[in-house]
Amino acid sequence: MGLETEIKLSLPAAAVRQLPAHPLLAENKPLRQKLVNTYYDTPDRRLQRKRLAVRYRQKGQEWLLTVKSDAPSPGGLAQRREWEVPGEPGAFDFAHVDNPKLRRFLEEATPDLAPLFTTDFTRSLWLLTPHEGSRIEVALDRGTIVTGERKESICEVELELLEGEVADLFVAALALQADLPLHPEGASKAERGYRLASDHKLVPVKAGPVPLTMGMSSIGVFRSTAFSCLSQLQGNERGVRETDAPEFIHQARVSIRRLRSAIRLWRPLLPEDYVSNFDPRWRTLASQLGDTRNWDVFITEILPPIIKAFPDHSDVQRLSSQARSHLAACRKAAQAAIKADTYSRLLLEFTAATLALAESRKPPITAFAPRSLNKRAKRVAALAAETRDSNPEARHALRVALKRLRYALEFFAPLFPAKRLQRYHQGAAGLLDLLGRMNDGTVAEQLVVQAVPGHHSDLVRAWLAGRNDLMLAQLEPLLAEFLSHPAPWEHG
Repeated sequence: MGLETEIKLSLPAAAVRQLPAHPLLAENKPLRQKLVNTYYDTPDRRLQRKRLAVRYRQKGQEWLLTVKSDAPSPGGLAQRREWEVPGEPGAFDFAHVDNPKLRRFLEEATPDLAPLFTTDFTRSLWLLTPHEGSRIEVALDRGTIVTGERKESICEVELELLEGEVADLFVAALALQADLPLHPEGASKAERGYRLASDHKLVPVKAGPVPLTMGMSSIGVFRSTAFSCLSQLQGNERGVRETDAPEFIHQARVSIRRLRSAIRLWRPLLPEDYVSNFDPRWRTLASQLGDTRNWDVFITEILPPIIKAFPDHSDVQRLSSQARSHLAACRKAAQAAIKADTYSRLLLEFTAATLALAESRKPPITAFAPRSLNKRAKRVAALAAETRDSNPEARHALRVALKRLRYALEFFAPLFPAKRLQRYHQGAAGLLDLLGRMNDGTVAEQLVVQAVPGHHSDLVRAWLAGRNDLMLAQLEPLLAEFLSHPAPWEHG
C-alpha cells in the first residue's frame, strides 16, 4: 500500500500553452503518456458509498489494477491510500490489498463489478527536484471523462509528492499559481466520473460532522475543522459559478462563517500572523457573497407575502422590479469573486499555512473545549440581558454570539453526551431561527430604501414593522427557555 499525496489544480484550456514555458518547467522536456482508465462499481454503487475507486489503467502495453480510497481534498490537497498491481482487464484479484476488512469487501463485490465510466487523457510529465531529498512530479492531464453518451473535459495539473515534505508541494504549487490561473480542485477524476454517470443535478453541500478523536491535539482538531469548512465551501463553488440557485450562495457563506468562527475560537492557540493574514481575507470573501444572499432572501421570502397582500400596488411592483435588478448585479459580483485569482490563491495559501501549524499537546482538547464553550455561553447570556427592548443592533449581536456558540458546539460534539447536546442545540436552533427572521426584516428595510427611495417605500416599511412586532413578542419566552438549559459540556 502507498500513500498518494498530491495537489490537484484546474487550468483553463486557453492557458495550457503557458504551463511548459513557466520558469519551473521550461528547462525540462516533458514525458508524454496516453492513459485510459476504466472505473468499475456495482449497480448499487457500493464502492462509491465507501469512497473507494477501482480502475484498470492502460499505460502503453501495460494494464494496472488500482484501488484508491477517495477522501475530501480541501484546498486541492489529496492524501489517498493506493494499492496498484499489474493485471488483466476484467479480472479482479485483490490479494495485494493489505487491509483485510477492505479486501473482504472488495472480494464480496467482485461478482457484481461492471464498467461505469472511462477517463481518456494525455499526460505530460515534468520532474522537479527543488532540493536534495525532494522530488515532485508535475502532470498536465488533457482529455475527457466518458460515460454512455455524456462527456466532460479534463484539463488539470497535478503535483504529486514523490519524496520530501508536503510543504515542498505547496511551494511549487504557489510558484506555478503566481503566473498561471490555477484553481485548487476538491473533486477527483473519479468523483467527477461518478457525478457524470449519475447525471444528477448539482446539489448544495451542507456542513458535515467534523472528524474528531480523543487523541487529537487542540491544533489537530482545528485543522480538521478548518478543512471540513473548506470542503463545504468548495463543494458549493460550481453551483455559485454556474447557477442562480440561492442555496449555493447560502451554503458557501455558511462555510465561511463556520471557518471564521473556528479561527476566532482557536485564536489563543494560533500564531498572530496566521489570524491577521487570513481572517480579513475570509471576511472580504464573505462580504462579496453577502449582498447576493440578502437580495435572495428578500425576493424569495420577504417579498412574496407583500405582493400577495398588495398585488396591484405600484410601489410594490416597482420594488419587485428593482429588487431583481439589484440581485442580478450582486450575483454577477459574487460569481466573479468565486472565479477570481485572489480566491484561488487564498485556498492554496490557507491550506498550506494550516497544514504547517505547529502541533502542541497543551492544552488538551478536553480542557480547551469546555473553557471555550463557557466563554461563549457567558457572552450569549450577557447579550441576552440587553435584548429586552426592540433594539435591532442588540439582537444582531446576540444572534452572532449564539451562532458562534452553536458552531463551537458542533465542532466539539463528539466530546459530550449526545442527548444533552441535542436538547441544548435544539433550543439554540429555535432561538436562532427567530433572530434570523428578525434580522432578515431589518436588512429588508435597508434594501427597500435602497431600491425605492423616499415615500415609495412607506407601505412596505410599515408592513415590515408590523411583522417585526409580532416576532418580538415571541423572543422573550424563547430566550428564557434556551437560558434554562444546562450546559451539556459541564459535568453533573
